Parts: sequence; C-alpha cells; structure tokens
Amino acid sequence: MDTVNNKNEIVMECRQLVKNYQQGEQILHVLDHVDLCVKRSERLAIVGASGSGKSTLLNLLGGLDEPASGEVLIAGKSWQSMQERDRATWRNQQLGFVYQFHHLLSEFSALENVCMPLLIAGQKKSAAQQQAKDMLDAVGLGARLSHRPAQLSGGERQRVAIARALVNKPACVLMDEPTGNLDADNAQYIQQLLNDLNRDYGLAFVLVTHDRMLAAKQDRCLVLDHGKLQPFSMQEALVKESGAC
Repeated sequence: MDTVNNKNEIVMECRQLVKNYQQGEQILHVLDHVDLCVKRSERLAIVGASGSGKSTLLNLLGGLDEPASGEVLIAGKSWQSMQERDRATWRNQQLGFVYQFHHLLSEFSALENVCMPLLIAGQKKSAAQQQAKDMLDAVGLGARLSHRPAQLSGGERQRVAIARALVNKPACVLMDEPTGNLDADNAQYIQQLLNDLNRDYGLAFVLVTHDRMLAAKQDRCLVLDHGKLQPFSMQEALVKESGAC
C-alpha cells in the first residue's frame, strides 16, 4: 500500500464560510465566517450539539451545498469556481463519503457497489473490479464479494461503504456519524479499521460524530458552537465526565 509522505500538504480548506437559513421572518446563522485547514493524513473530529450545523458544514465541504459567502478548496481547487459537471468529476477524484447509513445499492453485490466510483471515473471494468476486490480485502470482506447488502450484517455493510469511499484513493474522506448506527462491538471494529486505513493509505479524515470515544482517538478535535469552530480537548471532556460520575 502506498503512503503519502507530504503530511504538510493542505488537502481541504474553507475560508470565511457563512451559511444562513430563513425560518419564517427570522434568519438562522448556522456558520459564521468559519476557517478550516485539513492536512494530508490528518484525522479531524468535529463535535457539537444536535442542530449546531455539523452536517451542514460537511455538505459544504463536499460541494453538495452552497454557502452564503466564503469558499471551500479541495486539493487547491475552489468549489465556487467550478461548474457542476467539473464539481462532480473533482468530487469523484478527490473525496470519499461515509454516512451513518451505508446507502449501498441493494440490487448490486459488495464488489459492484465498490466498483461504482471507479467506473464513473472511466476505468475499465476489469481494472475497477481488481481495485474494488483489493479494497474489500483491506476491510476484511474478501470472502463476501458477491453478497448483496441484504446478505450482510450492519457492520459489514458499513465496511463496504468505507471501501467504496476509499477505493479511488481520495485526498480526504468526509464521514457523518460513521459508527452511529452500529452496536458497540462493530463501532469499535470500525474505529480501528479507520485508523488502520488512515495509516496505510495516508488519507485525511474529517468526521462528524456524537461518539466521544471515537472523537478522542483522532489527531484533532473541534467543536462547532454558535456558528464558530473552536479547538476542543475531547480527552479533558472525557476526564471531567468520568469524574462527575
């Protein structure tokens, strides 16, 4: 497996990001001039109360939504400077997505689901299948290639979703509650798997989570509060929470 050595390279950046929503006659300020840099291989957790705007921020980082102002750059290119077709191509090349629910295509096998991003990128079927097989091997599902989602456990389906997100070797993977729909054992397995894949492939991870144990294991943690991103010591929070008990 190839590991990228340039850990100082910025793979994702947002500058003065603003996002508002209209609620009747009121304007809800969700993101207030947010700045963020993510370096290659970095593991970043974003925490915050429900409704604080974490998923909104993730959608903006992924070019799936438009800010009121500011810009997001992925591998040096601004979403705001691209047409939608160019965005889709760049997103396919540079980003992976993992959600709380796997969003696999039920009529396709694990191998076919993981092949999808490669086929969309124009790879030949035989090469795409080999890369997909290699990635499913990497997440421990080499013996489940022909199984459809309904034939897999919840943890296995999430591993297929992770393989699909990583198969293009993107610069960064965006994750929204990747363990939120799993039991404790599967959540712990996924946590270790993500750490192993980060180490082996040199990918950056940005994950939104309520799972404090998962957040505490990342390189850096930020909290989104009243539209602002602030440094947050999850280890200190866990210690305080433990002491309070």
